[in-house]
Amino acid sequence: MTNPSKPLFWRDPRMPHVELRKVDDGRKVCYAPHSHTQWSLGAITAGESTFRYRDDEYRLRAGSLVLMNPDWVHACNPIDDRPWAYLMLYVDADWLTHLRHAAGLLEAPRWQDIPTAVIAEPAWYQGYCRMAACLLDPQRDLLDKQSEVVEYLSALMHHLAGQPTHPRPMPPATLRELAAYLDEHAVEEVSLDALCQRTGYSPGHLIRAFKQHFGLTPHAYLINRRIQLGQRELKDGTPIAEVALNAGFSDQPHFQRTFKRLVAATPHQYRRSLLDQ
Repeated sequence: MTNPSKPLFWRDPRMPHVELRKVDDGRKVCYAPHSHTQWSLGAITAGESTFRYRDDEYRLRAGSLVLMNPDWVHACNPIDDRPWAYLMLYVDADWLTHLRHAAGLLEAPRWQDIPTAVIAEPAWYQGYCRMAACLLDPQRDLLDKQSEVVEYLSALMHHLAGQPTHPRPMPPATLRELAAYLDEHAVEEVSLDALCQRTGYSPGHLIRAFKQHFGLTPHAYLINRRIQLGQRELKDGTPIAEVALNAGFSDQPHFQRTFKRLVAATPHQYRRSLLDQ
């Protein structure tokens, strides 16, 4: 019998632009603030949960959809240890950008953040659940699954296109360059002194300013990037011990603890797709 608190992951190498996560009992599924490189779309399928999204916090119930832009810090967690269940679809941002551009919703093939954070309309929730059920069904054909994803996301993007946009303030050039440096050197040991030398900021000012614009301290940002690197290697089948070292962690236990805190799944659970089982 499947453990309802154990997260299940669906992936298909023929559809590398999407990944689905399913949790039937999320009472033990707790996330630290984190972000994804993908655009994410989740559905609360039972119970209630909290949704912290940048500076806002929402209380969600079954039938709600949540939307998360790439690199926007967020966390979903249970309320008072009460049961809740959810589905989460991770969509490659470049793929979704081209889908929106081809539909005439973007003037240029460049990512544009989607301002909507929560959708409570039953029709969109029901459509999402139908799409997810299609992906999870091993009897459904590849063309069927591809069509369900494209049809649903295309319709949703058209629905959201009329929403007013509120572009978030661009971080100062110094902080953008620092974030790029952390991206490039994510697996290396980085000192606060070195970051201060690069920016000319004092330690306290650097940490405050970076968190204000990126939602995480420089150290949390670095760890988040390391976990994202680890996720990519796990999906490719790289052994966990090797992934830990490649992602910049001193040993496998440290990697596993950090991975569980940010992904709410063990590396072993994450690397096992339903198709592999």
